Amino acid sequence: MRRIKAALRSMRLRTLPLSLAGVLLGILLATSDFQVSLVAALLIMLTTVNLQILSNLCNELGDVLHGTDRADRQGPQYGLNGGELSIGGMKWLIGIFVVLCIASGLAMIWASFGTLLSLEAICLMMLGAAAIGGAMKYTLGRNPYGYRGLGDVYVFLFFGLVAVLGSYFVAAHTIDSWWLILPACGMGFFSMGVLNVNNIRDMKSDAATRVTVAIRLGLRGARIYQTALIVAGWACMLAYCLLRIFDPWHYLFVLTLPLYVIHLRGVWTREDRALDPMLPLLVISTFALSLLMGLGFVVFLL
Repeated sequence: MRRIKAALRSMRLRTLPLSLAGVLLGILLATSDFQVSLVAALLIMLTTVNLQILSNLCNELGDVLHGTDRADRQGPQYGLNGGELSIGGMKWLIGIFVVLCIASGLAMIWASFGTLLSLEAICLMMLGAAAIGGAMKYTLGRNPYGYRGLGDVYVFLFFGLVAVLGSYFVAAHTIDSWWLILPACGMGFFSMGVLNVNNIRDMKSDAATRVTVAIRLGLRGARIYQTALIVAGWACMLAYCLLRIFDPWHYLFVLTLPLYVIHLRGVWTREDRALDPMLPLLVISTFALSLLMGLGFVVFLL
């Protein structure tokens, strides 16, 4: 039971709403334009959850192996860095989730397209392989890109573009408008914001072993960067709505604006461990925004 609890902590389940936010928005926007298979939609979300957990496990293992997670770390302690899981046990857990990612991903493609041999299916399998590799190479390996300040690029691509556009395509079998790049970029910017807050919090402990955008910019620069990411995310979402046929329901997500204001205020007034509550706040705010925005377009059709 103790190991199970430790494994659950290492899975970092509180990060799941962020990974689901982009795909949920993509699925709901596809539902507003096309008829979507419920089974395919559920498998899209299951595959996303498996990929996020895989990423979290690999991130913890990589940080431990590279000496990033030390006693002076400002963030929470998980199973491996807390001493309740062994490195061997973590590798087994990672292997299990690699298999789960592959299984749910293939089931998702089959449920949506009815085959694994079409051009669309093959392209999606290649994208899935890239997602698994990206999740594992963030902090693992000899030259992890997360230690070279490239984590923001990965987050923007996979939590933004791939999450929204990929889920829309799997659900609808097409991407019928270039405008969809706007909510995809918006989710990417918000997700980069989550990573940046994490990096601002851990600047002191990270400085000895890795380079992040926050370290390169310094505390004030990282706070300005955080503000720019949130503003850019909102600009993308509003621009998408303005390009669509006007309906008040499309702007339902504006109800979440106060949460983002509270978040930015916390980023500018807190440091180190005191910043930790700003992480789940931004995650929940982004999930709520994606849910309300997607529902706004679905309700518009009712």
